[in-house]
Amino acid sequence: MSGFERVLLGRRPGVVGPLGQCLTAQDLPRPDLNRWGPRRKAEVVVAIRGGLISLDEAVDRYRLSMEEVANWLNLFDRHGLKGLRVTHLKTYRAAAS
Repeated sequence: MSGFERVLLGRRPGVVGPLGQCLTAQDLPRPDLNRWGPRRKAEVVVAIRGGLISLDEAVDRYRLSMEEVANWLNLFDRHGLKGLRVTHLKTYRAAAS
């Protein structure tokens, strides 16, 4: 059992994912990802919001900055899955100001 799996013991077994599917700890993106698409970002956001993983655990697991994950949370809350697309980042950030 990995350290990440041990941390998840006693947590919620799953949450509703960004596409309506059941999202469990095993469904979360791999920690060694090189490309973050909007769906994968949204899965992490939903997992954090649903209590499947904490913000600190997500930052450590995926080697991201706290600011980057906080930005994902904000963009997802304001614009949904579309807000996490890199191609429209300027549009959504400008709208958030």
